[in-house]
Amino acid sequence: MKLTTWNVNSLKVRLPQVLQWLQTNPVDILCIQETKLTDDKFPQAEIEAAGYHVVYTGQKTYNGVAILSRHPIEDVQKNNPLFEDEQQRIIAATIAGMRIICAYIPNGQAPGTDKFSYKLRWLESLETWLQQEMAKHPNLALLGDYNIAPDDRDVHDPAAWEGMNLVSPEERTAFQRLIALGLSDSFRQFEQAEKTFSWWDYRALGFRLNKGVRIDHVLLSAPLAQRCISCSVDRVPRKWEQPSDHAPVTAELKPAE
Repeated sequence: MKLTTWNVNSLKVRLPQVLQWLQTNPVDILCIQETKLTDDKFPQAEIEAAGYHVVYTGQKTYNGVAILSRHPIEDVQKNNPLFEDEQQRIIAATIAGMRIICAYIPNGQAPGTDKFSYKLRWLESLETWLQQEMAKHPNLALLGDYNIAPDDRDVHDPAAWEGMNLVSPEERTAFQRLIALGLSDSFRQFEQAEKTFSWWDYRALGFRLNKGVRIDHVLLSAPLAQRCISCSVDRVPRKWEQPSDHAPVTAELKPAE
């Protein structure tokens, strides 16, 4: 069972790449963020023709999330019921005995701004809701673009990033509070190559020089973490023409006993 998260940075632009990637990487579940499409514009027919069930919630120009699955999708929840928000950033569903939550966590802009305060409030409410979800669904996975690099290993130049958005103490503390709920960072369950990132700025040769950060994560509840046998970042799509600035991150689980 392979679970993937990928911020596609516009599904309208990146749909051919998503379909191409799925053809060579037929994962069981793909959570995508930043679809940037209203629901009436979502390419449901094309995705279903590729062999996937799909659920989604979106808006014009910004945000938007979707779950693609080779297995039937049930009990769909759009957005966090504990946090009133016009921005479409969460979709959850039950798939193959797992509660899958696809999240696009706010960027935050910069510490001290209104957008940063919104990010922290959003994360606090997410934590509260996740406690409820984990009580109901022991097999839970939270996949998405977190816009948080958990520690200095996840930043190409920690000194250059010090005090900036994505790496602030407040954001890292919020991430650790999610871990404290009983979730595991699947990527860190395994030995990984140094300087492995999932996002690179389009500017200043960010990808070519590997000036990246690891902000796309697959967090797993304890029963799923025990089944996880690998987690990796696929840099290949980032090399394609007009790529997303993010790369897919995939966690693989062995079958339940």
